Amino acid sequence: MNIAKLVRRTVRPSSLRSFSSGPGALRTRLEEIIPQKQAELKELKDTKGNELLGTCSVAQAIGGMRSVKSMIWETSLLDPEEGIRFRGLSIPELHEKLPYRTQHPTPEALLWLLITGEVPTQEQVDGLTADLAARAKLPEGVEDAIRAFPKTMHPMTQLSSASLLLQQSSVFAAGYAEGTLHKKDYWSPVYEDSLNLIARLPQVAGLIYRNVFKDGVCPEWDSSLDYSQNYARMLGFNDAGFDDLMRLYLVIHSDHEGGNVSAHATHLVGSALSDPYLSFTAGMCGLAGPLHGLANQEVLKWTMNFYDELKAQGKEVTHESVREQAWATLNAGKVIPGFGHAVLRKTDPRYTAQREFALQNMKDDPLVHLVMTFYEVIPEVLKEHGKVANPWPNVDAHSGVLLTHYGLTEMNYYTVLFGVSRAFGVLSQLIWDRAYGFALERPKSVTTDWIRQNV
Repeated sequence: MNIAKLVRRTVRPSSLRSFSSGPGALRTRLEEIIPQKQAELKELKDTKGNELLGTCSVAQAIGGMRSVKSMIWETSLLDPEEGIRFRGLSIPELHEKLPYRTQHPTPEALLWLLITGEVPTQEQVDGLTADLAARAKLPEGVEDAIRAFPKTMHPMTQLSSASLLLQQSSVFAAGYAEGTLHKKDYWSPVYEDSLNLIARLPQVAGLIYRNVFKDGVCPEWDSSLDYSQNYARMLGFNDAGFDDLMRLYLVIHSDHEGGNVSAHATHLVGSALSDPYLSFTAGMCGLAGPLHGLANQEVLKWTMNFYDELKAQGKEVTHESVREQAWATLNAGKVIPGFGHAVLRKTDPRYTAQREFALQNMKDDPLVHLVMTFYEVIPEVLKEHGKVANPWPNVDAHSGVLLTHYGLTEMNYYTVLFGVSRAFGVLSQLIWDRAYGFALERPKSVTTDWIRQNV
């Protein structure tokens, strides 16, 4: 059939008049279409936003499915007022009930809690620490491959790539390929893969850090140390304060219910029976986004610039100087990072835990002092500004200055720390996804035209 005749039969004359040809024609046409479509979407939200698509409103569908209750996540629950609870325990209760070394519970203790729902004994935690040590050796070729990554490759891209390299040892993938697994037993090889992956992440993440930023030397796992101490040594730190910071950091960043990008991506990909390595990698690709895990380094950059600007003006850090510069930021049409949260409507308890750590260990640090002052000033500024639902600080508002205090200053690496921590939550839930036999996740999507015609 003549293609010109086919086009005339299927395309409206008004569309034909806008056709152009040659290099760049597609982009030119998009530049014409997009402003119109953006306006149409806004009108759709304004006129039909409160109408329901089943149990989800049009506004929720447009706005990222915010607050739509449509998945099961056993390991943690986020309350807008109270904050995160891990298997029913708040962060202060974790400190009260979980076994710990020095000032803070170990990630191993939390892992037991997340997987079983039970508070472990010290003996059980010690046994889990030994189990992880026995699993920590990297498969052959993985270390060489990580060392071969270009140093210009972002550390989060390296972490995602290294997670895929580890997939060669997947117990679940091998068993499924052999046809030897029964659906009711899927959880067992997923458990093995999840613990193997958690055990190997410190060396993977340590290699990335040492190879990109330092001398490339990364020690092997030391069975006499706990998980956090081993990770600290692999990063090159041998400081009891930094060990405790790692315990705190890995615990409080581990899980934040199932709707955030890294958790949901892991769950979604896992629902296709992708093994834990593939599922976790998907989560890490989400965590690398600037609206998720990358936010911590963005907050630190802003904090350091804020500090430098005050010094350049010859000003000390005071309530008045911080208030004045915060307003200057807002009046310039910029946002103040590290404040506000998609769900929380009070100060993030994870922020509070880090604030308490700072007060105990480094209250005289100038950047810590600045962050403390932010907490006392910026919420009131944001309330006066009136455009923020939650003016209180979130977890990202504090973590960067703590790491900087101990000498971990390479901001591009911070999200890798987050990723090592997040493995504890998302992989614990993945075990239960398979134990419960949750189905392939497949929500129904509609077009904007469908909404206009049917809602």
